[in-house]
Amino acid sequence: MHRRLFLLGALALGGCASAPASPTVPTRPVTLDAAFVGRKRGKGLFRVWLTGDERRFDARLDGRLSRGGQRMTVVEDFVYDDGQTDRLTWVFDRNGPGRWTGRREDTVGQATVIEENGEVRLTYTADFKSNEGVTRLGFADVIYLREDGVIVNDAVVSRAGIPVGSIRFEIRQ
Repeated sequence: MHRRLFLLGALALGGCASAPASPTVPTRPVTLDAAFVGRKRGKGLFRVWLTGDERRFDARLDGRLSRGGQRMTVVEDFVYDDGQTDRLTWVFDRNGPGRWTGRREDTVGQATVIEENGEVRLTYTADFKSNEGVTRLGFADVIYLREDGVIVNDAVVSRAGIPVGSIRFEIRQ
């Protein structure tokens, strides 16, 4: 019954956007390395649209450039509101102006990053771990820098290609 309800709700959401819109608030230009190099802290919220369920998290980020600025490593330490902790490490390789590819322990294939119009678009698939098990999810993120200096990562989350939720992650120095 729960699975049928999920599928019915997912089909109803099928018309929802599969990628987040560009920000409507005033922003400053940002690049992937400008957003993630250095030590930062953030707070986030994952929301399932159909049920309204939410899962909050805190994260510490430590990003470093190497290979003459061509490779970036970002270590992410997460603490979720239910007590679960996780450490994930992104490794991004620059492929040209405004283009990166990346991998993390939980990604399926490579992530694609495009820096354009002062914002960063990140697209990837990952096997997301929770206390209930592992779920394969798609992520389409837009990363932007608000005028107040806060880096915002908004994401649309999909399951089996159908948008099912969103993430808002705000990062500070």
